[in-house]
Amino acid sequence: MRIARYAREGQIHYGLVELEADGGPHPQTVADLTGDPLVGPVDLTGARHDLEQVRLLAPVLPRSKVVGLARNWAPEADPPGEDDFPEVFLKPNTSVIGPNDPIVVPRRGPNTVLEGEVAVVIGRICRQLPLQRVPEVVFGYTIANDVTMRDFLAPGGPWGLAKGFDASTPLGPWIVSHLTLAQAGQLELTTSLDADPVQHGSTAGLRWSIERQIAYLSQVMTLLPGDVVLTGTPPGSCRIAPGQVVTVLVEEIGRLANPVVAEV
Repeated sequence: MRIARYAREGQIHYGLVELEADGGPHPQTVADLTGDPLVGPVDLTGARHDLEQVRLLAPVLPRSKVVGLARNWAPEADPPGEDDFPEVFLKPNTSVIGPNDPIVVPRRGPNTVLEGEVAVVIGRICRQLPLQRVPEVVFGYTIANDVTMRDFLAPGGPWGLAKGFDASTPLGPWIVSHLTLAQAGQLELTTSLDADPVQHGSTAGLRWSIERQIAYLSQVMTLLPGDVVLTGTPPGSCRIAPGQVVTVLVEEIGRLANPVVAEV
């Protein structure tokens, strides 16, 4: 299933998206749900809208946190050791924006870069999770752009500022809930700046697999429904500038595009 969060006539809804490629009877539409599927059981209301008639929002607005893993994409010849833990950072939910929302380059961050990624949405509260139980807590997957102000990433620099500024975490266009962890670990990703591809890779290239990431994080922090885990970005991260458009394409999930504007 594809679960979207969207606005229509001043109201925010959740719904199930049907695309033309699905071959179903209602292509390019979204069917209303009675509530938030991350909170509790939902049902179809019977209402349905053309995708062009709604505004897609970030498919989840994390109630608690966005967690990112740095330097998690490396050659196969460089696998992590047992005691080689990834660098972890947190981003506030005020950094989250949705499809087509503008990425705002701060005045203090002229060296701001794109980082296309696959993101995991947590569906159940978990702590001290063993690897074999990770599938039980994954609600689904979406696309992320972990926009970063490299100006603040000098040794000892404030990672919270570099990663957590407003509009630095585009998410979307929806959450895909039908992929297995094995499938999510083999997704092709391409990030383009305007029409030029700048990043390409597969989640098979992650040094820490998705299941290892979630199990590891749960050893040190409680993960809550709606938390988002940014799994890592492939090589090719590059500077963005006002007037450009960043597009992240991930097979089996979709396309996330955002224009870049300057802070005023």
